[in-house]
Amino acid sequence: MTLSIAHTGGASRKTKPFYKDLSILVLIAIVIGTALGAADPALGIAMAPLGNVFIKMIRAVIGLVIFFTVVAGIGSMQSMGKVGRLGSVALVYFLALSTFALLVGLVVGNLVQPGAGFNIDPATLDAKAVAGYAGEAKKMSVVDFLVNIVPNTVIDAFAKGDILAVVFVSVLFGCVLARMGETGKMMREMVDAGAKWVFGVINVLMWAAPAGVFGAMAFTVGRYGLSSLGPLVKLVVTFYLTNLLFLVVVFGAIAAAAGFSIVKFLLYIKEEILIVFGTSSSDPGLPGLMAKMEHLGCSKSVVGFVVPTSYIFNTVGSCIYMTMAALFVAQATNTELSFAQQAAIFAVAILTSKGASGVTGAAFIALVATLAIVPTIPVAGMALILGIDRIMSEVRALMNMIGSGLAAAVLARLEGELDVERMHAVLDGEMKFEDYRVAAAPGRAQA
Repeated sequence: MTLSIAHTGGASRKTKPFYKDLSILVLIAIVIGTALGAADPALGIAMAPLGNVFIKMIRAVIGLVIFFTVVAGIGSMQSMGKVGRLGSVALVYFLALSTFALLVGLVVGNLVQPGAGFNIDPATLDAKAVAGYAGEAKKMSVVDFLVNIVPNTVIDAFAKGDILAVVFVSVLFGCVLARMGETGKMMREMVDAGAKWVFGVINVLMWAAPAGVFGAMAFTVGRYGLSSLGPLVKLVVTFYLTNLLFLVVVFGAIAAAAGFSIVKFLLYIKEEILIVFGTSSSDPGLPGLMAKMEHLGCSKSVVGFVVPTSYIFNTVGSCIYMTMAALFVAQATNTELSFAQQAAIFAVAILTSKGASGVTGAAFIALVATLAIVPTIPVAGMALILGIDRIMSEVRALMNMIGSGLAAAVLARLEGELDVERMHAVLDGEMKFEDYRVAAAPGRAQA
C-alpha cells in the first residue's frame, strides 16, 4: 500500500486546467501578493491573517501527519535491527551535513564580512526588541533540550505542537508496533487507515494554500519591502547566494552520488517549494513532500522516519544563517572574536540549531541562545537583523525542506529501500504524480 498516492502514465494523462493546478495557483498568488504589498503596503500588511491562519491550519494537523507516518513507517519494518540501523545512519548523515552547513556560514562570514563598516554602538540598540526571544533562548540549555524531548503526556506533545516530542512519541509507538510482528497486523492496518484519513484532511486544507501564500507575501513585501533593507542588503544577498551555492554544489553532489539530478528533483517538488517560499515556513511543505518521496520510490518506512526527523536535526538553511548572522552582529558592533570564541560559537550552534525545532522564529531564537555563550557579542545586536529575519527565513525554510526530501532519497538508496527504476521514471516525467489531494478522494484507485 502506498500512502494516499496514485499514478498514471504520462502519455494518457490529460493536462489539468490551470485553475485545478495548485502549483500554478500558488505562483499566481505569490505574484499578486507581491504586487499588492509593493503598491499598497498598508493593505498588504492587513493581509497577514490569511497567511497566519493557513499556517495554523497546517500546524493543527501536522502532529497527526508525523505520528501516523512515523508509526506506519517504523511499524512496517518488523525488525528492531533495521530500525536501529536506519536511525544510526540517519543521525550520522544529519549531523555531518548540518555541521558542514554551520562551517560554511562561518567561513563565508569571515571572508565576506557582511557586517564590516556598520560601526554600531551597542548602547544605542533597542534590547527590548529581542527580549522575548532571549526569554525563549534561556530554555535551550543542553539539559533542557534533552528533558523536553519527553513530553509530560502523550496528549501534551500534540497539544503544544512540539515536533521533537511528537517524533519521540511516534518512534516509541512505532518501535513497539514493529516488535509485535504478526500480532500487530490489525494495528498496522488501522495506522495505515489513519494515515489516509489525515492526508484526506490535508487534501482539503491545501486548497487554501493560494490564499495563505497571497496573504503572507503581501504582508512580507508591505512590511519589509526592498527599501527597508538599506545597509543590510549585503547580509541578505550574501545569505541568499551562499544558500544557492550550497544547493547547487553540495546538494547537487549528494543527489548525483545517489544517482539523480538535483534540478529534476527540484522540478518534481516545485509545488512544495512555492508553498514554502510563499509562507516563509517549511511546515506546509511537509505533507506533500512525504507523499512525493514515497511516490518517487522511497520505501514507506524510510520516508516515515527520515523526513520528520530531518525537519528537526537536518536544518541546513538555519545552520548557515546562525553562524553567518552571529559573525554579522560581531562585525557590525566592532566586536573582535578570537579563534577560540568562534570555535565556541560553532560548537554550541551544533546543539542549539536542533533545540528550537517547532518553535516560531526557531532559527532566530537558536541564534540568541548561541550568542549568549560568547558574552562579548551584545545580544542586543540581534535587533539589527530582527526586521529582515522574515526575508531570510524564506530561504532557510526552503533549504530545510529540500534537504529533508534529499535525505529521504539518499538514505533510502543507502539502505536498499529505493526503487531506482521508478525514481528515474518519476523524475523523467514518465510516471506522473497524482497528488494526494486528488488520490485521497473517495472512489479513487490506490497504487
